[in-house]
Amino acid sequence: MPRVPITNTPKRATADDAGPVGRILARAFDDDPMMRWFFPDDSTREAGLGRYFATLLARQYGRHGVCERTDAAAAFWVPPEGRDKAVPDAETVRGLQDILGDRAGLFREAVEAAAEHTPKEPHWYLAVLGADPAAQGQGHGAALLRSGLAKADAAGMPVCLESSKSSNLPVYEHFGFTVREELRLPGGGPVLWAMRREPRA
Repeated sequence: MPRVPITNTPKRATADDAGPVGRILARAFDDDPMMRWFFPDDSTREAGLGRYFATLLARQYGRHGVCERTDAAAAFWVPPEGRDKAVPDAETVRGLQDILGDRAGLFREAVEAAAEHTPKEPHWYLAVLGADPAAQGQGHGAALLRSGLAKADAAGMPVCLESSKSSNLPVYEHFGFTVREELRLPGGGPVLWAMRREPRA
């Protein structure tokens, strides 16, 4: 049987994609320090992460953000006009707390701590970007990053993100981001690097 080629062309991701996107991002974030802190059990991490990212797409970013995927990666963006709406509603918060279990309090504190360092001026925010490790080097993450950055540039807006994985910093720097702040999450959590990219003509 012939193999179906895996395409790295970005396409819109919707709530209908929550299952497969959740599984892709679960594999992508398995070694992420912040996700390992939220999901410390190796035996249940992949399932927990899958539910976590599927919930974020279906209930939060898919409704009020710009979500794109390829066959092996996904990205969730929040444009300035979606910033206030992209905050999880009560039902989403309950769902996430159920998924996170006894780590829910740490998660809430981490979100609040990061929010305190978010720039107040209008900007695009890259909430999630991840590619399946099995497809690394095939341009999936880069294609999604370029797609979102092009939208921000067209709007003349800066882009902000946080990363807890130091090996990702040079990748983002290659695309024009600079580290603007380094913060340690409360409760003994990992370091987060807050990054920013100015708009390009």
